Amino acid sequence: QVQLVESGGGLVQPGGSLRLSCVASGSIFSINAMGWYRQAPGKQRELVAAITRGGSTNYADSVKDRFTISRDNAKNTVYLQMNSLKPEDTAVYYCNADGVATATRFYAIPFWGKGTQVTVSS
Repeated sequence: QVQLVESGGGLVQPGGSLRLSCVASGSIFSINAMGWYRQAPGKQRELVAAITRGGSTNYADSVKDRFTISRDNAKNTVYLQMNSLKPEDTAVYYCNADGVATATRFYAIPFWGKGTQVTVSS
């Protein structure tokens, strides 16, 4: 079974930085796209950043020039470097993997991690 596990969340002061990591496991052959979403209390889950297997990226306007997404295809891992953090970045951050192929099948539905809390506060 495919599983995604996030790490790297925590409490940081405004202006600080954090680096999130997400590892996908489960006899994975390839992953088309990986991404990070976030959900703040009382708000809908929103896309933060996404990256294709070839390295094309997409960012929410609110994080452009502050966050950087990257991935290591050999390790089935995606990262999110978050700089110049603001209180409004406070949310649970979820990892997403779309178009996962294992040795035995291709999954048309995306997989999600359980999330990691990021809190930006002084």
